[in-house]
Amino acid sequence: MIDVQNLVKFYDKKHALRNISFSVEPGEILGFLGPNGAGKSTTIKILTGLIPPSSGTALISGFSIIDQPVEVKKRFGYIPESGALFESLTAWEYLEMVADLHHLPAQIFNRRVQEFLEIFDLKEECHSRLSDFSKGMKQKVLIIAALLHNPEVLFFDEPLNGVDANTALVFKELLRQFREKGKTIFFCSHILEVVERLCTRIIIINEGEIITEGTPESIAAKTGHSSLELAFNALTNGADAEQKAVDFLSALRGENR
Repeated sequence: MIDVQNLVKFYDKKHALRNISFSVEPGEILGFLGPNGAGKSTTIKILTGLIPPSSGTALISGFSIIDQPVEVKKRFGYIPESGALFESLTAWEYLEMVADLHHLPAQIFNRRVQEFLEIFDLKEECHSRLSDFSKGMKQKVLIIAALLHNPEVLFFDEPLNGVDANTALVFKELLRQFREKGKTIFFCSHILEVVERLCTRIIIINEGEIITEGTPESIAAKTGHSSLELAFNALTNGADAEQKAVDFLSALRGENR
């Protein structure tokens, strides 16, 4: 599970996170939503050990991100929003390196990686250099790398970036099955239709603070809207989309508003 306790983060004098606390249970897919600059990326970077909090802490599967970072890293898989790969390596070499970092036995690695490459249609390209891969193919490699060691906790930050519709369908089904198997899933995405379909609970963050949480249905109902998308827009003080579109077209035509 994930247990976040009073996380605070400053960048210079700016508050990126303001004392946020929440938990994610095994068998739960938490959708962590917010507008740009709300604190989503800061939260996920703290939880995955990329940056330290200014204060507060979190436990991942019972281990402290501050006092036991190595134990924490053994237990999660992470798909970043824009992951950097060692592009001079082949896909196979990169995944083999990831497996070595997790001390995955060679026999298990060989079996899993061949099955995963087959599932994600990368078997024929696995000995090609990553520099020759398309954005979507690189994203598939990042997905495989995150899942290779069968982690208890999964952090996904825009995991469907660049992938084709068939891969997205496979990934969404994987998420459902991971939930059934009791994995803890932390899911960030701007694609609210996907979040609404997949996530069992939603947290919305704005200006570094949690402003609401609940099921997609309960959040929509609280705001009197028919969808999570409309509720999100209202809760985060989003603009009137129709008026924005009218203003944009008016500007294109050079008309006075």
